[in-house]
Amino acid sequence: MKKISIVLLTSIVFVFASCCNNQKNNDGMETANNKETILIFPKGEVINNDYFSGKAWLKMLVTDKDNFDATVGNVIFEPGVRNNWHSHPGGQILLCTRGTGYYQEKGKPIQLLEKGDVIEILPDIVHWHGATPDSEFEHIAIGTQSSKGSVVWLEPVTDEEYNSYKK
Repeated sequence: MKKISIVLLTSIVFVFASCCNNQKNNDGMETANNKETILIFPKGEVINNDYFSGKAWLKMLVTDKDNFDATVGNVIFEPGVRNNWHSHPGGQILLCTRGTGYYQEKGKPIQLLEKGDVIEILPDIVHWHGATPDSEFEHIAIGTQSSKGSVVWLEPVTDEEYNSYKK
């Protein structure tokens, strides 16, 4: 038992050290030894609907939403891509894992998102999220209380709204 714990602890430390030993290349993308972008989860499939302003990918990570009453997916946005205004009847949590992005609730200023940020979105709050103009953005999207209903899609975010971020 002690031997297994030591092996497990060593593995966790190795994975953590590998993740934290990233560098930035000239494009600001995280790389391992400046060779490639590090993805924790597979990129998934291109999202083919009218609710995104450009190319984004989705990889569902939890597929049994009935037993867990949640959806969990990894989303990657190309630079400048955002989703439409929308809300979630059961709420949503965003775990930001790579790049820089934006998040905005209706009537409030845009928030800059970076790796490590957590956004807690209460049920029925109208909002949008996506990448900044010059960076890919990746987050894990957790749809909570999914039995209350799926996402309610609204109108696209205008360029004027998207470009209103103030530092």
